[in-house]
Amino acid sequence: MAAVVAEVLAEKLAARARVPAAPAPTKAPAAKASDRAPAPLVVNISVRHAHITEQHLEVLFGAGAKLEPQRWLYQEGQYAAAQTVDVIGPKRRILHDVRILGPVRDHTQIELAFSDAIMLGIDVPVRMSGNIVGTPGCIVMGPKGHLVLPEGVIRAQRHVHLSPADAERHGVVAGDEMELVVEHPTCPCVLGGIVARVHPTFRLEVHMDSDEGNACDLPRAAGVALRKARG
Repeated sequence: MAAVVAEVLAEKLAARARVPAAPAPTKAPAAKASDRAPAPLVVNISVRHAHITEQHLEVLFGAGAKLEPQRWLYQEGQYAAAQTVDVIGPKRRILHDVRILGPVRDHTQIELAFSDAIMLGIDVPVRMSGNIVGTPGCIVMGPKGHLVLPEGVIRAQRHVHLSPADAERHGVVAGDEMELVVEHPTCPCVLGGIVARVHPTFRLEVHMDSDEGNACDLPRAAGVALRKARG
């Protein structure tokens, strides 16, 4: 493992220059709960990314480092940070520029698509975010240091964010499974195993990874609909 770290450090020191972070965008004011219903259904592809603790952020980016919002995401308070890291697996292959999502969390977690994990040589399990006990680890490289994570690499379970009003409207509670019907002229499909996550601040949004989005050709879908799983 030390040899891998030394090899990657040499490469980064020789070739990587620090790029000034983009200025933080102005955050839109939070919508009131009464203004959100009925909510339109949004389906987004969540590409590979990292969540990080404040302590690990300082290891990777230096003492006092703070996440710098680059683009606000659909869920309130969530953003894609300007900072990225490199992820290294057992095959010594590297995924460069994996985006960190903010704000900081109480655990560090790497979320990959199945094809990403195959490339890195990691036998990645499907887990809900935050459920990382017993998962594989990896090496994470930043401009100031590196982490050898003993666990924390997952393929995120498909899920949907719902407000309590959205959950009531669909007849589900947190933890229930739902289905996404994808209308498409050539490859229509139904994606099951979409776990309901419910919180007062959530906006109605389905998250799937890039492999799943490519499989159903989501960008060219004619329409999408969400329903409670049958059975």
